[in-house]
Amino acid sequence: MLIISKNLDRKADALVNENITASRVLVIDAEGKPLGEMDVEEAIRLAREEELDLVCVAPNAKVPVCRFIDYSKYRYDMQRKKREAKKNQKVVTIKEVRVSPLIGTKDFETKVKTGREFLADGNKLKVTLFYPKGKKRLIQFETSSQILDKYIEAVSDCATVESKITNDGRTTAITLVPKKK
Repeated sequence: MLIISKNLDRKADALVNENITASRVLVIDAEGKPLGEMDVEEAIRLAREEELDLVCVAPNAKVPVCRFIDYSKYRYDMQRKKREAKKNQKVVTIKEVRVSPLIGTKDFETKVKTGREFLADGNKLKVTLFYPKGKKRLIQFETSSQILDKYIEAVSDCATVESKITNDGRTTAITLVPKKK
């Protein structure tokens, strides 16, 4: 049984050796010394004499720039750098806690506890105060900002305010970020 893989010839993905389409290229050797402008066939022959590949590093230049490189080693180094960069990145998510202007004290304490857990995990926290349909007139803005200020004060030891209070229709929101240690 013959299994054909799309990844058998990785050199086809890049401009390497025979895949270089330009007729003349500017060549740089393995040590970084410029060899000048020459035909692609001659540059490939010189690269093979040194047991290296001719890789096009600047294909969009007026005269494409090519370099003598061990392409498999070069590709391995690029993949390793990409893995390292991916490993070191930190994904920050925004978690949301919704409160109502008519929230009870125990419910409020539960929402604060949940928000602290989100912040302890390194996530951003969006505290949204939502108004029930048709009840916004009954509740003044000062009351809603007092509730959000109370929430900010409750988590002030582990969070700082990232954005100001925003009003959007039936909701008022604020974003908090964990404090740096």
